[in-house]
Amino acid sequence: MQIVDVRAHPSKDQLPREDQLAWKMAEVAADSVEVDAETTDMIINRIIDNASVAIASLNRGPIKTARAQAKAHHRHGGATLFGMPADFGVAAEWAAWANGTAVRELDFHDTFLAADYSHPGDNIPPVLAVAQQMGKNGRDVIRGIATGYEIQVNLVKAICLHEHKIDHIAHIGPSASAAIGTLLGLDREVIYQSIQQGLHCTVTTRQSRKGEISTWKAFAPAYAGKTAIEAVDRCMRGEGAPSPIYEGEDSVLSFILNGRTARDQGKSPYEPTYHVPLPAPGEAKRAILETYTKEHSAEYQSQALIDLAFRMGRDIEAKGGFDAVKSIVLHTSHHTHYVIGTGAGDPQKMDPKASRETLDHSIMYIFAVALQDGEWHHVRSYAPERAQREDTVRLWHKISTTEDPEWTRRYHSHDPNEKAFGARVVVTMEDGTVIEDELGIANAHPFGARPFGRDEYIGKFLTLTDGILAKEESDRFLDLVQRLPELEHLDLLTLNPVAPDGYLEENGLKGIF
Repeated sequence: MQIVDVRAHPSKDQLPREDQLAWKMAEVAADSVEVDAETTDMIINRIIDNASVAIASLNRGPIKTARAQAKAHHRHGGATLFGMPADFGVAAEWAAWANGTAVRELDFHDTFLAADYSHPGDNIPPVLAVAQQMGKNGRDVIRGIATGYEIQVNLVKAICLHEHKIDHIAHIGPSASAAIGTLLGLDREVIYQSIQQGLHCTVTTRQSRKGEISTWKAFAPAYAGKTAIEAVDRCMRGEGAPSPIYEGEDSVLSFILNGRTARDQGKSPYEPTYHVPLPAPGEAKRAILETYTKEHSAEYQSQALIDLAFRMGRDIEAKGGFDAVKSIVLHTSHHTHYVIGTGAGDPQKMDPKASRETLDHSIMYIFAVALQDGEWHHVRSYAPERAQREDTVRLWHKISTTEDPEWTRRYHSHDPNEKAFGARVVVTMEDGTVIEDELGIANAHPFGARPFGRDEYIGKFLTLTDGILAKEESDRFLDLVQRLPELEHLDLLTLNPVAPDGYLEENGLKGIF
């Protein structure tokens, strides 16, 4: 790996493009290095994973809205939509919009956590949509997806957006633009400009994940994917972008990220701030192997805590039951405490009438339900009647979080054997009895008790699509996707599973399109 030192520069420096982060990322995207077998295998797993959660969400509100918008942009020879027949095509950017929203809605696909958060599987819908429209094959798709994961994971390792209240989709704009550049075999100059446009157009605030969280949380990554496709299209036609997008005097580092912080503290805004790892020329793109999927439909930082709750719930019941609990304190990382814990200061996280999206970002709610139920379900665990159950509300409101420096250190550790996203939980009963336990990583994590492999990804797909897909369609998709390296263009057009006739519900409201 090479380390790219990135800092803001005054315009008078005239920073050569060869020294700019966007150019370095474009070099990675333009590198024709082969994708190895282990990475290819994981890419197939993640396409299965995306399809699982997308099919399970087909009739949820945001997906119906996104699908209606996409269908209004019908295109012969375009890309296909989850649930729709392969002979109905739409413009690639709108397919990425609808399919990306379906993938993101349940908060149930893959994740990578480091300096920032990410769901790198969000790169897959725009890559596949462009491949379908542009006549590409399975090997092209693999190369594009490998680049998308590589760029996003390494940005997330080095550049923290959330501390400046910028949403993590600002890392998807560049990664998806680079991924599409690799897919299409574009030259470095076009990819460079596309990456810059992709970032410039996707810098948005984290209010989408704060307070009363709305359905926009599902749309946001799809917006970045759609924006990336449009950026690449413009740059293929000869257009440019704000440059240098990261290092410029009035650009992202200087006025949005750490350069702004330096200004506020009276320091030079041009001090080095970030150190981004990227593959060296000819080095394989394997970052996808550092990422992990979810066994439970909830924010990733709750995955290990859900597993922990299953076993702690039995101990609590044996020592008097949930109404005998006086308090529960989760000693955890800075991120967990301040984003999904009581450190966020969001009263909505304790509100029984909060939206699913808000409950998904309340570890207090999640831990209470997982304790009581001993299971987690992507629909039942969020149902209004479940959230408003009186005994659950009582337990929920006894739960709090606190930052523990050791858990924060482990969260940020570069040592995979130390890195952790869990907590130490202390339950105090009314009689003074204390129950204490901890778990650092989820069972499904590569280092967890039950790591996910191909069988588990297929099992997740079968569970989430049960009662939706016909067995013949399920079997067809699973056979096809596992032959991804050998698929030709016409095969790719059928890579999105098709729902039975009459299953899809439509958004009946009229918009502009």
